[in-house]
This record gives sequence, structure tokens and C-alpha cells, in this order.
Amino acid sequence: MRLIFAGTPEPAVVALERLLASDHEVVAVLTRPDARRGRGRTLHPSPVSALAREHGIEVLTPTTLKDGTEDGAAIRARLAELAPDAIPVVAYGNLIPADLLDLPTHGWINLHFSLLPAWRGAAPVQAAIRAGDDITGAATFRIEEGLDTGPVLGTVTEEIRGTDTADDLLTRLAYSGADLLTATMDGLAAGALVPQPQTGEATYAPKITTEDARVDWSQPDFAVDRHIRAHTPGPGAWTMLADDRVKVGPVTLGADADLAPGEIEVRKNEVLVGTGTGAVVLGQAQPPGKKMMNAADWARGNAALQAGEKVSFE
Repeated sequence: MRLIFAGTPEPAVVALERLLASDHEVVAVLTRPDARRGRGRTLHPSPVSALAREHGIEVLTPTTLKDGTEDGAAIRARLAELAPDAIPVVAYGNLIPADLLDLPTHGWINLHFSLLPAWRGAAPVQAAIRAGDDITGAATFRIEEGLDTGPVLGTVTEEIRGTDTADDLLTRLAYSGADLLTATMDGLAAGALVPQPQTGEATYAPKITTEDARVDWSQPDFAVDRHIRAHTPGPGAWTMLADDRVKVGPVTLGADADLAPGEIEVRKNEVLVGTGTGAVVLGQAQPPGKKMMNAADWARGNAALQAGEKVSFE
């Protein structure tokens, strides 16, 4: 099939690599415009754009797909000229107008990192960890006007391990999901797939804000653990220590200490923090202007903790 691949961040790169190695023809890539980052605020292409350019594939970077704008009109014309059989989508990050959904013969086929209808929305991996799910997965479905409501073409399951951060889980899903997306394209080309409507109760995973990532130390220890892992590495779980915002890394449950929620106790080679049901061992900490570091090293550099003051995260 003739494909236009739509995607932007690093997790989408694996899927594009798989499709490039398949029997399908990727005639173009649709991705977000180059973005400024780093201290120099220089423009950088998206990971998907960079890979496409390495392979000499046409890269389309519209700011919008909406009609009525010069950018939107130009991209619509080019999409029609390319005449794709399908447009596989992995974390593209731009709204697809309803009138474009039927442009490809087989539609826009999204790879979503959950077992739909569970965790529809922008942050399914984080939501699954935060909720304490044992199993998640990925699904391919045909995009329609509703939020992740389209009929499912295929699924793959993935166990959530007790130490998984969002990055750990998303990395595994990026690979298994890439294989699923390629298999879905194969099935569509062969006419062997029958879309199935989603069944069961839908749950939602909206985009995560920085405020959402703040740790509530009054929660039970298992909830604190899930919360921190779900927001690692981005946007990063954080808490306040006096006037400083401190990012924190994953914790270990079952510490032997009687501490109030948020209260910090420094021992020789570890830092303990109280929660609503018991203490946890803090794995990492990142004070303002510094890199993430081992929590014990962070504590050694904190004057209040070294002075033996009773200090608490808030």
C-alpha cells in the first residue's frame, strides 16, 4: 500500500522504521514543524522528521490541517496528490479535521497505547501506571470524529511491571505497537481485517499538566509509588521543600520508619519519606538548577538536612 506516515515524537520512530522495512511504500511523512529547544533555542526537526529525511522521504510539516488557511489548503492539496491508501498515525499531535478522514482508501489508522476503550486520550501509559493496572497494551483503530472511539483493527497486550516508569512501559509498547501497526497495514492490504466496535466502559487519560505531577504525600505509599513512576521522566513528579521545587524519582516501599506524610529522615546511605501509610525510600531527587541525582547525594548537599532539622516535603 501507499502510505503517508503521521507522527512526531521518539516513540513513533520505531513504527516508521518497521513500515520502511515492510513491503509497503511510505511516500511521505506528516509531522509537527521544527521546534526550538536547548539553551540556544535553535530549531530542531522532530524525531520522525529526522528519520524520514535520512531516507529521502518527503516531509510535510503544516502548522494546521484545517481548511481556510494558506497552510491548510496547501497540505490538503498535497495529501490528495499523494493519494495514500492509508495514513498510519502514531502520536502525530495535530487535529485531523473530519472532512479529511475519508481521504485515504482505508482511512487514518491510529496506534494507541492502551487496550481501548480503556484510557482514551493523550496520556494512556501514565494513566495505566497511576491506576495500578496489571495489564495494558496497544490498539490500532480507524480514526473517526470522536476521541479514540473508532473501530479496532488489532490489539497487543503488555504486562505492567511493579517498577515500570512511564518511559519503561512506553518503550516496550513502542516496539510491540510498531509490529502491530505493520501487521494491521498487512491485513488491510490483504482485505483480511474486519473492524470491531469498541466494547466495555470507556476510561479517559487527559493530557498531563505540571500541576498534575505534584506528589501528595498523604496518599498511601503504593499510590505515591505509582504516581511518581507514572510521571517519570516527564513531566517529572515534584514536591516542595520550603521554597524549592524538587523533582523526585521512583521510591521503594516498606521502609522501617515512623514518619508523618512528607517528613524526611536521612540515614547513612538512604533518604526516607513518610506517606499516608508508611515510609518509602526515595530513589532520586533533583533540586532547582541541578541534574537528577541519587537521593543520598542530594541530602548530603542540603544544609537543613545535614544540620538535622526536621524537614518535610509539601
